[in-house]
Amino acid sequence: MHSQLKQMDSKEVDLPETVFIRDIENRVFQSIVIQCLSNIEGVALLEGTLIDSLLGRDVSEGVKGIHVEQDQKNHSVQIQMEINVVYGVCIPSKAEEVQNTVAETISTLTGVHVSSVHIVFKNVISMKLEGEGAV
Repeated sequence: MHSQLKQMDSKEVDLPETVFIRDIENRVFQSIVIQCLSNIEGVALLEGTLIDSLLGRDVSEGVKGIHVEQDQKNHSVQIQMEINVVYGVCIPSKAEEVQNTVAETISTLTGVHVSSVHIVFKNVISMKLEGEGAV
C-alpha cells in the first residue's frame, strides 16, 4: 500500500477534485430583508409579516410581501418587497436607503450578488401606526 502512495501524483493529494456547493433557501434572504427593514425608520412590512416570521409561524409561500428569485447560473438573487411607508417620508430617498441597505447586507452575509431590489410601496400609514406595526 505504501508503494501505491509513492506512485500517486502529488496533485491528487494536494488538490483533490472536490466540488463545494452552497445552497441558500429563499427564507434566509427573506429573514435578512426583515432584519434590514426593522432597522430602518419610516417603513413597515405588510400586516402580519414581522410577527409571523419572528414567531416562526409557517407561511405557505414564504414571508408575505418579500419575494426572492435566485439565479443559480450567475450566483445572484433578485429581491422584490412590498412595504408600507409612513406619511411624510420622502419615498425616493427612503427607497434608495432600503435598496442600498438590503443589497449590501445580503451581499455581505451570503456572498451572493444582488442583481435587483424592487420595492413596491403598497400603502401610506400614519405616525400612530408606526409604533404598532412599523419596522
